[in-house]
Amino acid sequence: MNPASAFSGKTFVVRVDEATASDADATLVADLAVLAREQVRPILVAPNALAARAIVRAINRSANIALTLSGSDAALLPHTPSGVGRVQTRILHTLTGAGFIPVVEPTAFAAFGDDELVLADDVAGAIAAATAATRAIFFHRAGGVNDPLTHQLIDELTPAEALELADDPRVDADLRSAIRAAALGVRRGIPAAQIVDGRVAHAALVELLTTQHLGTQVTGGLIL
Repeated sequence: MNPASAFSGKTFVVRVDEATASDADATLVADLAVLAREQVRPILVAPNALAARAIVRAINRSANIALTLSGSDAALLPHTPSGVGRVQTRILHTLTGAGFIPVVEPTAFAAFGDDELVLADDVAGAIAAATAATRAIFFHRAGGVNDPLTHQLIDELTPAEALELADDPRVDADLRSAIRAAALGVRRGIPAAQIVDGRVAHAALVELLTTQHLGTQVTGGLIL
């Protein structure tokens, strides 16, 4: 049995970082093609609008299935004083159900004025929870979370452990953002979230389809 077929019809969210988006040797596009053939429904969150358009161009050079979305498209990501409000998932379900890959810019729809910039990690976590994603993968150049005391890679964290590390000033600020979003996503119902270096060959496939972890996994218990 093809491992990918077990995820047919299921959504997973990938937060793409700058390092992966700018790496010509990254295998993300090829990995997405494999998953698309098995009817898996990826949603990507880009680090910025420019990277979102570049990712779409890269995907569409081999398959005409990617498009960008901003926070204001179909009021996808309403802005609130605390950041991202309740995700309006209808446009995402419509697109992924038709076989398209949405690439979301980290902007939120403001009731007045221009869209507001928000953290891509927060966008990815919110979308994953709202779409009942089976996984959320956060690409980060660190490749995972190291123990601040031993400097050894941590294979697995509970949401509580992850949130504690997210408040630890010894951890890089941008990595703390990914850790916090992963932990909160799991608390909102995502079975598991991974933090991994997206430049590693086939990182998305390894994390989604195998029991091997290239980085750090945050999980609250049973993984579906």
